[in-house]
Amino acid sequence: MTETILVPGGRDVRATLDRARENDPDGTNDPATRTDAVVVACPPHPQHQGHRGDGRLVAVSDALTARGADCLRFDYGPWDEGYGERADTLRAVEWAGGRYDRVGLFGFSFGGAMALLAAAEGAAVDAVSALGPAGRLADDLDAVAAFDRIPVPVQVVYGTRDDIADWEPVVKRAREYHQPVVEFAADHFFVGQEAKVAAAVADFLLPNLGVE
Repeated sequence: MTETILVPGGRDVRATLDRARENDPDGTNDPATRTDAVVVACPPHPQHQGHRGDGRLVAVSDALTARGADCLRFDYGPWDEGYGERADTLRAVEWAGGRYDRVGLFGFSFGGAMALLAAAEGAAVDAVSALGPAGRLADDLDAVAAFDRIPVPVQVVYGTRDDIADWEPVVKRAREYHQPVVEFAADHFFVGQEAKVAAAVADFLLPNLGVE
């Protein structure tokens, strides 16, 4: 079951909440059967047609909801050079935290950078996974430096043939912090490997959210 959400705040941030199938098999949205874990999913660059329906986000959501966690996929508000988008991510996490006991954060490409930056800015999450993350967006939007301020487990997943995102410094920093890194022989878009990538992300996030 899915539900459309308007995330509160000063910007137009809309989201889709995908419900865990095992907790809502008949689509009744019964509060008594809801999971207490959710993952907030950040889309890729909005100026390059990034949106919450991105195939990587949907694949991750499918993997999570099949195994007992909900997933909130959201769209950023009007383009704001990364700053408003980071604020949108923080607000989406805040919305999730008001309704769930445990919150994970995931992002792809530009969204991977947003996930890392939001976690470094104090987003109340239990774990972060960044897929093909962008690195430094601006002097004060540096996903590499963000690791210095992230207090929760972080996973970085990347494709060895990715020639679009500047992922190398992010992977290097993750390894310096002894955080898990997963490598795929793939391009930036993980063509044909979406299900495997989604399984790797779910395998990391779910245990950190107490979902086995």
